[in-house]
Amino acid sequence: MMTGTRRARGAFSWLARGLALFLLALVALPAQAERLRDMASFAGVRDNALVGYGLVVGLDGTGDRTTQAPFTGQSLTNMLSQLGITVPPGTNMQLRNVAAVMVTAEMPPFARPGQNLDVVVSSVGNADSLRGGTLLMTPLKGADGATYALAQGNLLVAGASASGGGSSVQVNQQSGGRIANGATVERGVPLDLGAKGGLLELQLQTDDFGTAQRAVSAINQEFGRVVASARNARVITLDGPRDANARVNFMARIENVQVTPTEEPAKVVLNSRTGSIVLNGQVTLHRAAVAQGNLSIVIDSSFGVSQPNPFTDGDTVVVQDTQVSIQQQPGTLKVVEGADLLEVVDALNSLGATPNDLMSILEALKEAGSLRAELEII
Repeated sequence: MMTGTRRARGAFSWLARGLALFLLALVALPAQAERLRDMASFAGVRDNALVGYGLVVGLDGTGDRTTQAPFTGQSLTNMLSQLGITVPPGTNMQLRNVAAVMVTAEMPPFARPGQNLDVVVSSVGNADSLRGGTLLMTPLKGADGATYALAQGNLLVAGASASGGGSSVQVNQQSGGRIANGATVERGVPLDLGAKGGLLELQLQTDDFGTAQRAVSAINQEFGRVVASARNARVITLDGPRDANARVNFMARIENVQVTPTEEPAKVVLNSRTGSIVLNGQVTLHRAAVAQGNLSIVIDSSFGVSQPNPFTDGDTVVVQDTQVSIQQQPGTLKVVEGADLLEVVDALNSLGATPNDLMSILEALKEAGSLRAELEII
């Protein structure tokens, strides 16, 4: 049985190493030609964020507690007054079936009145759950303060919870939900794409002079004349037709032009919150010696009971005894050197360090000039 287990572990180890080599080989592949639509976008063709404040009603006693969220009661009073209902001043409304929410949506380019949008509804008070609620008509406004859409409908909440006898179970959070096609566009965002003079701007996703130069050459070669010129490392100016239909055909041809981007610069990304480390295929490591000692701090607490002698006025007290010890393992110098990504990974794995230790090692290698890459901490 033990032999079979060892064989299975050995096979799994070889399989994992083979998969890692395959993925590293994919990373090291030279850059392939891509369509411009995957590398750039036309200026002005973008989504627009919308936001609004509204009320969700019809909750089963899981809404806001107005004593802690007074704005919910104020909002409901204002809404009722607009509907011709007057709430007497000083009325203490205990409405656990109402919740104040923020409604957000993304308005795509070229949206026109009558088009439907998906909306996300999120609680801003202390509601326990929005399940079963209905969003009342909520204006959605843009950055300029104008109303571009109206949202209303029944919420779909993915979470679930149950409680009883002092115990509770919850799956996912229930303070937010979605409404499919819950908003209707009332006005479109003005968008002028080359209508005046026929000039268009193509914006690359990354700042790269080499890629911009290749894109300009590929576009001019596609049309057989000079229609593109690079303004900088990101923006390319296009001389398009003035007719709307011809301009659409022109933009479609631009998006399908094949361009081979230049190789990305060597970069190492460190995530300080999760301990993740990502290296791209351009990372190299020059010869260096690394020593990393493991420092551990152990805090051990024990509790004892001190009792007074019989027939005395003393009290029984609990005494805490804390011991702190620091242990540091000696670090040995190891020589690491790698010419490509695979050798870099093998060199760093040979140190046997944890992700947090590797972050410190990579920062030190960068400072020493051995790591030939840009460090980015997110």
